Amino acid sequence: MEAAAASATLNHPIRLYPSPISRQIDFPARRSQPLAHNSGKGLKLYRNESVCSTSSVICAVNGGQGGYVSAWDEKPYEFLPNGKRAYLDEQDVVTFLDPPKELIPLDSASYNPAAYLWKKIDDIPQERRRRLLRLLEPRLISRAWEIAGTRYEEPKLMNRSSSQLLSNEDGVSLEYYNCRTSGGPMPISWINFFKTAIFSCKDGNIYGRFIGETILNGLANSFSPLYFVVSQLKEVMATEQPCDLAYEFGDGLFDLHEYPEGFPRPVKHPYPFNDQVVVYVRHLGPGVSVGQAWQEGKALQQVPQKLCGDILMVKDYSTLREDQ
Repeated sequence: MEAAAASATLNHPIRLYPSPISRQIDFPARRSQPLAHNSGKGLKLYRNESVCSTSSVICAVNGGQGGYVSAWDEKPYEFLPNGKRAYLDEQDVVTFLDPPKELIPLDSASYNPAAYLWKKIDDIPQERRRRLLRLLEPRLISRAWEIAGTRYEEPKLMNRSSSQLLSNEDGVSLEYYNCRTSGGPMPISWINFFKTAIFSCKDGNIYGRFIGETILNGLANSFSPLYFVVSQLKEVMATEQPCDLAYEFGDGLFDLHEYPEGFPRPVKHPYPFNDQVVVYVRHLGPGVSVGQAWQEGKALQQVPQKLCGDILMVKDYSTLREDQ
């Protein structure tokens, strides 16, 4: 009888006891809806029903011997029913921008949304941040613009920059960004997906250009390279909302004495880029920013209008064309 009781005890599932230090570990055998928890330091999103530990837990399940499960053994992804991988850090960003209705809304006065979003982007490895371009649909890019605006409420966050070049770090003189927006009017319908190059010159100014990614756009890039100058601005002219930077296109005839190898010389912008187009930029996280493009117009009576949907810009870490 005693042996049978011992055997029954060993074969019965044993509860998992977390360590006192909190860290999320997901166990796929137990599923439930995501829960929201206010830790006092910010928003904590829990997938499924998780056991928390920063270091390890000792567990035995279904008669197995006690095992040491290290936080370093955690996978950075989970498999979806269709077999595809869903990376958890990227999904955290999406969930924060588009929380399920089941999540309890938190008082924004208890934490700064921009600081939390910055931290979640920083958690994503550099080589995976490009996934945000696919995961964030246009309405979430607009939501990211709104959340980035709360950064200006915290003096400690004001000096943060998404760009090493703009921060003058490590001697970076050229950066490429992959960009996504919701498209624009017919002359620039190609603007759904494009690249932006930012580079510094010896004259002390920082310039950039829009680069189309299709073959036809590649031909147009040679004739209309769409250069702009980067300026430090504090607000969007049309809305008086705060921002960090402005990409001012002007007429395109910049007096550039030097530019990256392979770049064409500046020429006059085609319409609508020659009609006082300005892209206002907010830093969102390391290597990630969000912008609004406005066609402000040369005529004094012209009412400024948005050129396209809000723009998500993610640094391209795969290129080795940075001069460092």
